[in-house]
Amino acid sequence: MLCGIAGWVDKSLIDSKLFYPLAVKTSGDRLRFYASQFPLVEVDSTYYGIPKPETAEAWAAQTPAGFVFDVKSFALFTNHPTRPLSLPPDIRADLPAKLREKKNVYLEHMPEELVDEAWERFRAAIEPLRVAGKLAAVFFQFPPWFLPSSRSLAYVEQVQERMHGFRIAVEFRKPEWLDPRHLDGTIAFLRSRDIPYVAVDVPPGHATSMPAVHEVTSSKLAVIRFHGRNHDTWDLRGVPPNVRFRYEYTDDELGEWVPRIKEMERSAGQVHALMNNNYSNYSVKNAQQLERLLEAWQK
Repeated sequence: MLCGIAGWVDKSLIDSKLFYPLAVKTSGDRLRFYASQFPLVEVDSTYYGIPKPETAEAWAAQTPAGFVFDVKSFALFTNHPTRPLSLPPDIRADLPAKLREKKNVYLEHMPEELVDEAWERFRAAIEPLRVAGKLAAVFFQFPPWFLPSSRSLAYVEQVQERMHGFRIAVEFRKPEWLDPRHLDGTIAFLRSRDIPYVAVDVPPGHATSMPAVHEVTSSKLAVIRFHGRNHDTWDLRGVPPNVRFRYEYTDDELGEWVPRIKEMERSAGQVHALMNNNYSNYSVKNAQQLERLLEAWQK
């Protein structure tokens, strides 16, 4: 069982001055310090742009043996609107003029050869982590408009094929994927492809709330992401994460997950728990709390 947080350079965490020593100023130094406290981190910057391979090489070099990264997919590959400026400059330059001038581009509108090249760049960008043995999984978080359908399942299969040699994990944001009509089919599909389902902890009771399902769909890895339970901000759109996910879990709330995690550990080679409640030092505090609760359970 590995615990960590989403993003070691989260501005709210840095501004809080409650985690990093004051002398730790650079991203690399923050990663070194973070890796002295936790064995796992989620890379969120890869959602907003494809990094250079040298960046991933530096991440591998700045962390000790045994430390692992879960990396978020570039937005383009999960059918999210993607700003042309976030594409590699040469790929952007090759876009048809009418696409280049748009606020956002979508995968389905891009020329096929540019889509292939974007995938190639993304794989090359994270390859240094894989070579170093430090890449656990690539997260594909699909938006609420990614509906349960044979077309969507075919796309997930295509993603897995595009990422051959890399382990992918899938998080859905449309509750219908796990409703009584679709749940068994969704889980069976992921199991048939050995793709980890990313379980989530969210405020219950909203139309957009994913059910608290923690099925293990891969023998290798299971993942839980904790988004906080802030009912007041959950349905806000266009606000920064430190507004929407501003929530500090209690011991009792995290404790609900301890028996579930222990159950997941019986079926999966490894379980990752990631705190995405990005406000002040809430994420690191809750990750440490969960570690303590899991250790106490073992005793």
